[in-house]
Amino acid sequence: MNPLTAVEYAKDRLPERVYNRIVDRYRYVKEGIDRVERASGIKYPLHYVEPSITVVEGNGYGLDFGLIFARTIPVVENDDIRIVVQLSAPLVAYALKGTIHAVLAHEFLHYLELITRFINMNVVSDEISSTIFEDIYADMGRLFDAKHVLGKDRSLLTLIAKRFNDGFNDPRLESKCIKEWIEKGLPSRRIGIEDNIARIPMEAIAKMQIDDALRSKIYELINTNHVKDGKRSGRSRGKGRERGR
Repeated sequence: MNPLTAVEYAKDRLPERVYNRIVDRYRYVKEGIDRVERASGIKYPLHYVEPSITVVEGNGYGLDFGLIFARTIPVVENDDIRIVVQLSAPLVAYALKGTIHAVLAHEFLHYLELITRFINMNVVSDEISSTIFEDIYADMGRLFDAKHVLGKDRSLLTLIAKRFNDGFNDPRLESKCIKEWIEKGLPSRRIGIEDNIARIPMEAIAKMQIDDALRSKIYELINTNHVKDGKRSGRSRGKGRERGR
């Protein structure tokens, strides 16, 4: 799978300079994936760049909308599950290299969390949250502790802690995305917070083939209690928060 295929298909809908910027800065994605694999000893899941930004509309309470810069998605096709990391084009185009690496690492932790739930037959669908605030705080408590998965790369741990403190936090990136992407009418879609869920048939979970080495690593992490408490952790899936409009 060519991670830039979707961007290439959308080339006619993107200004040439933006398209070229995405293609050129994709090298930071490759560097980040290599970095995560070296630190964890685990192969990164399939990933691709989505040539749009997803705007999640909330129900008020001081958070009118959120920007999804990346998310980890279980895709079901013919009862076969593939877990795919989706990166938004604005993330690749406008984020600093360190932010891209932190987001990739964060999504990798979500990937491991999903695999764990599949191994335990512990998931049919994700929760539905009524507000973006609740969504931010909903599920990071299930993540493995980054320092036990990626502890070989201390600077990467620092980046994760900086960017994911009570949810994804990068005002610079959020501002650039709004001004350079959304306000200029580049591809975007709006969804309600109840739409940001995945429903997975139990039959597909039961048939899912998980690599023995990955399964062994998951059991190792579980058995050593390397799971974050998460009471003050933020859920973001790479999602920035915009207070007001």
